[in-house]
Amino acid sequence: MKHYKLNRTVHKWLGIIFAIAFLEIAVTGLLLLEKKNYNWIQPETKKGSEGGVEDFITNQKLFEVVLAAGHKDFSTMDDIDRVDFRPGKRVFKVQSKHNYREIQVDAVNNDILSIATRNSDMIEALHDGSYFGEFVHRWLMRAFAVVTVVLTITGLYLWLAPALKKAKRQKA
Repeated sequence: MKHYKLNRTVHKWLGIIFAIAFLEIAVTGLLLLEKKNYNWIQPETKKGSEGGVEDFITNQKLFEVVLAAGHKDFSTMDDIDRVDFRPGKRVFKVQSKHNYREIQVDAVNNDILSIATRNSDMIEALHDGSYFGEFVHRWLMRAFAVVTVVLTITGLYLWLAPALKKAKRQKA
């Protein structure tokens, strides 16, 4: 009975302390699963002009177009976080390091197809803790993982112990 009570106490207090974090992780995880279904989470990937590989613009031209757009989040090359190329849709998705912004550029005729906010990137930062800083991302999220394992084990014990005890009594 001593183990059961200790497990119940540990399970209860860890559950109470980490409930908000678990809720935040679950909600953001659900939103990330649905990001392709809602344009307010992640902007729809536009489709560029028809053309083959030989028609694609160069990286130099891509960066010239993005920097010439005049958007404050894309003022210099240092503002660019990454470029995602979708050859099937013939579009470059250039993502800023600031404000979760992206510019989509037609890979054939270098037109700007879209300038939008990628809320999915902010949701991912919330989900993995990096939104709150490196300490939360690196250390607290690991603690949440350990707590999840402990809650699972103690929860299984709390569920299984009475069932095994009852089965033992019925057998006797």
